[in-house]
Amino acid sequence: MSPVVRWFHQLGSPPYFDRFAARWSPWAYAIGLACMAWGLYGALFVVPPDYQQGDSFRILYIHVPSAWMSMAVFALMAFYAAIALVWRIKLCEVLAMACAAPGAAFTVVTLATGSIWGKPMWGTWWDWDPRLTTELILLFLYLGVIGLYHAIDDRRAAARAAGLLAIVGVALLPVIHWSVEWWNSLHQGATIKLFGESSMDPSMLPPLWWMVLGTHVWFVGSLLARARADNLRREAGKDWVARMAGGAS
Repeated sequence: MSPVVRWFHQLGSPPYFDRFAARWSPWAYAIGLACMAWGLYGALFVVPPDYQQGDSFRILYIHVPSAWMSMAVFALMAFYAAIALVWRIKLCEVLAMACAAPGAAFTVVTLATGSIWGKPMWGTWWDWDPRLTTELILLFLYLGVIGLYHAIDDRRAAARAAGLLAIVGVALLPVIHWSVEWWNSLHQGATIKLFGESSMDPSMLPPLWWMVLGTHVWFVGSLLARARADNLRREAGKDWVARMAGGAS
C-alpha cells in the first residue's frame, strides 16, 4: 500500500481523525484569518477607488470570495455525501454535514454584501435578479440540509437523508454560475477570471486573491473543528473517547 493510500485509510479512523483535526484546525484558522486581514488591508488602504463606482466597489473583496465559497462548499458537501452513500464511509458523512453551516454562513454574507452593494448601484436593496434569486435558493438548500440532519435522531440515517438532498441540490450550482448569461440580469457578468484575462485592473487583484486564499484556509479550519465535534458526539462511549476525556481531566 502506498504511503498516500495508507494515510487516507488511517484518516478514516475516528481516533486518528480526531488527533489530525485537533492539530491542524487551529493552524488553519490562524493562517486563514491572517490572509484575510492582509487582503482587507490591501482592499481598504492600498487599492485605489474604482473610476465608476468609487469606494463602494471595495465590498467586492468580501462579496466575491464569499460567493465563490458558497458554491464551492456546497459542491464539496455533495461530493462527500456521494462517497458516504456509495461506500458507507462514516467520516465522509461527518465531513459532509460539517460543510453545511459554514456554507450557509458564506451564502448569507454573499446575499447581505450583494444587497449592500446593490443599493448604490441599482437603487434598491433587493431585486429578483436571476443571480440573487438562485443564490437565495442555495441558502434554502443549505438550511434544508441542516434542518433534515437535525430532524432525525439516528445520526447515520440523518446524514444519508441530508446528503441525498445535497446531491440533488448540486444541480443548482451551474444555474447560479451561468444565470447572468442565460437571462437578462442586473447583475454584472464575470469580471474576475481564474483563467484568462480579468476585466479588473491588475493592481486591484492581489487583495482579492489574499481574501480568496484566506476564506479557503479558514473554511478548512472550520470544517475540521466542526467535523471533530460531530465525530466525538458519534463516538461517545467508545474507549478511545473515554481515555481522552480521562487524560484531559
